[in-house]
Amino acid sequence: MNRQLFTFAAIIITSLSFAQEPLIEDYSLSAQFDKLYRTSSSYQAYKVVGKEKYLQLKQNVLDSLKMAQRKISAQNNLLTAEKESNQRNQEALQKTSLELQTSVQKGNYTSFLGLQVKKTNYSLSLWTLILALILTLLYFIFKFSSNNILSNKAQSDLKDMDFEYEQYRKKSIEREQKLRRALQDEINKQRNS
Repeated sequence: MNRQLFTFAAIIITSLSFAQEPLIEDYSLSAQFDKLYRTSSSYQAYKVVGKEKYLQLKQNVLDSLKMAQRKISAQNNLLTAEKESNQRNQEALQKTSLELQTSVQKGNYTSFLGLQVKKTNYSLSLWTLILALILTLLYFIFKFSSNNILSNKAQSDLKDMDFEYEQYRKKSIEREQKLRRALQDEINKQRNS
Protein backbone atom coordinates (compact mmCIF):
# COMPACT_ATOMS: atom_id res chain seq x y z
CA MET A 1 0.00 0.00 0.00
CA ASN A 2 2.87 2.33 0.74
CA ARG A 3 4.30 1.49 -2.61
CA GLN A 4 1.07 2.44 -4.41
CA LEU A 5 0.84 5.70 -2.49
CA PHE A 6 4.48 6.45 -3.25
CA THR A 7 3.97 5.70 -6.95
CA PHE A 8 0.85 7.84 -7.11
CA ALA A 9 2.61 10.79 -5.43
CA ALA A 10 5.60 10.45 -7.77
CA ILE A 11 3.33 10.49 -10.84
CA ILE A 12 1.52 13.60 -9.64
CA ILE A 13 4.76 15.44 -8.82
CA THR A 14 6.26 14.46 -12.18
CA SER A 15 3.19 15.52 -14.13
CA LEU A 16 3.12 18.84 -12.30
CA SER A 17 6.78 19.51 -12.96
CA PHE A 18 6.41 18.83 -16.70
CA ALA A 19 3.13 20.71 -17.11
CA GLN A 20 3.20 23.62 -19.49
CA GLU A 21 2.53 27.10 -18.31
CA PRO A 22 -0.82 28.37 -19.52
CA LEU A 23 -0.67 30.75 -22.43
CA ILE A 24 -1.67 34.29 -21.68
CA GLU A 25 -3.87 35.31 -24.52
CA ASP A 26 -4.39 38.86 -25.60
CA TYR A 27 -8.11 39.52 -25.89
CA SER A 28 -7.84 43.02 -27.32
CA LEU A 29 -9.74 43.73 -30.54
CA SER A 30 -6.52 44.22 -32.48
CA ALA A 31 -5.21 40.82 -31.32
CA GLN A 32 -8.53 39.18 -32.20
CA PHE A 33 -8.43 40.69 -35.72
CA ASP A 34 -4.83 39.48 -36.12
CA LYS A 35 -5.74 35.98 -34.93
CA LEU A 36 -8.75 35.89 -37.30
CA TYR A 37 -6.52 36.97 -40.16
CA ARG A 38 -3.92 34.29 -39.36
CA THR A 39 -6.41 31.49 -38.87
CA SER A 40 -8.54 32.30 -41.90
CA SER A 41 -7.83 30.50 -45.14
CA SER A 42 -6.82 32.23 -48.35
CA TYR A 43 -8.56 31.94 -51.69
CA GLN A 44 -6.85 33.72 -54.57
CA ALA A 45 -6.37 37.32 -53.27
CA TYR A 46 -9.08 36.98 -50.65
CA LYS A 47 -9.19 35.73 -47.13
CA VAL A 48 -11.99 33.38 -46.24
CA VAL A 49 -13.34 33.83 -42.73
CA GLY A 50 -15.52 31.29 -41.03
CA LYS A 51 -18.99 32.42 -40.01
CA GLU A 52 -18.58 31.37 -36.40
CA LYS A 53 -15.28 33.25 -36.10
CA TYR A 54 -16.81 36.26 -37.81
CA LEU A 55 -19.88 36.22 -35.53
CA GLN A 56 -17.66 35.75 -32.46
CA LEU A 57 -15.48 38.70 -33.53
CA LYS A 58 -18.59 40.78 -34.25
CA GLN A 59 -19.98 39.95 -30.80
CA ASN A 60 -16.64 40.81 -29.18
CA VAL A 61 -16.48 44.14 -31.08
CA LEU A 62 -20.06 44.98 -30.08
CA ASP A 63 -19.35 44.04 -26.46
CA SER A 64 -16.21 46.19 -26.49
CA LEU A 65 -18.18 49.10 -27.99
CA LYS A 66 -20.94 48.71 -25.37
CA MET A 67 -18.34 48.60 -22.62
CA ALA A 68 -16.63 51.69 -24.03
CA GLN A 69 -20.01 53.46 -24.28
CA ARG A 70 -20.77 52.52 -20.66
CA LYS A 71 -17.39 53.86 -19.59
CA ILE A 72 -17.96 57.06 -21.58
CA SER A 73 -21.46 57.38 -20.12
CA ALA A 74 -20.12 56.79 -16.60
CA GLN A 75 -17.36 59.33 -17.20
CA ASN A 76 -19.91 61.82 -18.56
CA ASN A 77 -22.13 61.24 -15.52
CA LEU A 78 -19.14 61.70 -13.26
CA LEU A 79 -18.14 64.84 -15.15
CA THR A 80 -21.70 66.21 -14.88
CA ALA A 81 -21.76 65.43 -11.16
CA GLU A 82 -18.38 67.12 -10.73
CA LYS A 83 -19.61 70.18 -12.64
CA GLU A 84 -22.73 70.35 -10.44
CA SER A 85 -20.59 69.93 -7.34
CA ASN A 86 -18.23 72.63 -8.61
CA GLN A 87 -21.21 74.93 -9.26
CA ARG A 88 -22.57 74.31 -5.75
CA ASN A 89 -19.12 74.96 -4.31
CA GLN A 90 -18.87 78.20 -6.30
CA GLU A 91 -22.29 79.31 -5.00
CA ALA A 92 -21.30 78.38 -1.44
CA LEU A 93 -18.03 80.27 -1.90
CA GLN A 94 -19.88 83.36 -3.13
CA LYS A 95 -22.33 83.12 -0.23
CA THR A 96 -19.50 82.67 2.26
CA SER A 97 -17.59 85.55 0.69
CA LEU A 98 -20.66 87.77 0.97
CA GLU A 99 -21.18 86.72 4.60
CA LEU A 100 -17.50 87.41 5.31
CA GLN A 101 -17.77 90.87 3.76
CA THR A 102 -20.91 91.57 5.81
CA SER A 103 -19.19 90.33 8.97
CA VAL A 104 -16.15 92.51 8.29
CA GLN A 105 -18.42 95.52 7.81
CA LYS A 106 -20.31 94.66 11.00
CA GLY A 107 -16.95 94.24 12.74
CA ASN A 108 -16.01 97.81 11.81
CA TYR A 109 -19.27 99.21 13.19
CA THR A 110 -20.95 99.06 16.57
CA SER A 111 -24.38 100.04 17.77
CA PHE A 112 -24.45 103.06 20.09
CA LEU A 113 -27.77 104.51 21.18
CA GLY A 114 -29.43 102.75 18.25
CA LEU A 115 -27.03 104.24 15.68
CA GLN A 116 -24.40 102.40 13.68
CA VAL A 117 -21.08 104.08 14.50
CA LYS A 118 -17.59 103.19 13.31
CA LYS A 119 -15.58 101.58 16.05
CA THR A 120 -12.79 104.14 15.72
CA ASN A 121 -15.27 107.03 16.13
CA TYR A 122 -16.94 105.24 19.02
CA SER A 123 -13.60 104.58 20.70
CA LEU A 124 -12.46 108.17 20.17
CA SER A 125 -15.76 109.54 21.55
CA LEU A 126 -15.65 107.19 24.51
CA TRP A 127 -12.07 108.10 25.43
CA THR A 128 -12.85 111.80 24.99
CA LEU A 129 -15.81 111.42 27.34
CA ILE A 130 -13.69 109.49 29.85
CA LEU A 131 -10.95 112.15 29.68
CA ALA A 132 -13.53 114.95 30.11
CA LEU A 133 -15.01 113.13 33.13
CA ILE A 134 -11.54 112.65 34.65
CA LEU A 135 -10.70 116.34 34.11
CA THR A 136 -14.05 117.35 35.63
CA LEU A 137 -13.39 115.06 38.58
CA LEU A 138 -9.92 116.56 39.06
CA TYR A 139 -11.42 120.07 38.86
CA PHE A 140 -14.02 119.23 41.51
CA ILE A 141 -11.39 117.57 43.69
CA PHE A 142 -9.22 120.70 43.41
CA LYS A 143 -12.21 122.96 44.16
CA PHE A 144 -13.25 120.76 47.08
CA SER A 145 -9.76 120.76 48.56
CA SER A 146 -9.36 124.55 48.14
CA ASN A 147 -12.83 125.16 49.58
CA ASN A 148 -12.07 122.71 52.37
CA ILE A 149 -8.91 124.66 53.19
CA LEU A 150 -10.87 127.93 53.11
CA SER A 151 -13.65 126.53 55.30
CA ASN A 152 -11.12 125.10 57.76
CA LYS A 153 -9.43 128.52 57.91
CA ALA A 154 -12.80 130.20 58.34
CA GLN A 155 -13.69 127.76 61.12
CA SER A 156 -10.37 128.38 62.86
CA ASP A 157 -10.89 132.14 62.44
CA LEU A 158 -14.39 131.71 63.83
CA LYS A 159 -13.02 129.81 66.82
CA ASP A 160 -10.42 132.53 67.35
CA MET A 161 -13.12 135.18 67.11
CA ASP A 162 -15.35 133.19 69.45
CA PHE A 163 -12.46 132.93 71.87
CA GLU A 164 -11.74 136.66 71.58
CA TYR A 165 -15.43 137.42 71.88
CA GLU A 166 -15.63 135.30 75.02
CA GLN A 167 -12.59 137.10 76.39
CA TYR A 168 -14.10 140.44 75.49
CA ARG A 169 -17.46 139.47 76.99
CA LYS A 170 -15.84 138.29 80.21
CA LYS A 171 -13.83 141.50 80.42
CA SER A 172 -16.87 143.60 79.69
CA ILE A 173 -18.89 141.70 82.33
CA GLU A 174 -16.06 142.25 84.82
CA ARG A 175 -15.92 145.95 83.95
CA GLU A 176 -19.62 146.25 84.20
CA GLN A 177 -19.55 144.55 87.59
CA LYS A 178 -16.75 146.87 88.75
CA LEU A 179 -18.72 149.88 87.54
CA ARG A 180 -21.86 148.65 89.31
CA ARG A 181 -19.91 148.08 92.50
CA ALA A 182 -18.36 151.47 92.20
CA LEU A 183 -21.77 152.96 91.52
CA GLN A 184 -23.27 151.02 94.44
CA ASP A 185 -20.38 152.13 96.64
CA GLU A 186 -21.05 155.71 95.62
CA ILE A 187 -24.77 155.28 96.17
CA ASN A 188 -24.04 153.77 99.59
CA LYS A 189 -21.63 156.61 100.39
CA GLN A 190 -24.20 159.13 99.44
CA ARG A 191 -26.86 157.52 101.52
CA ASN A 192 -24.62 157.23 104.49
CA SER A 193 -23.43 160.69 104.35
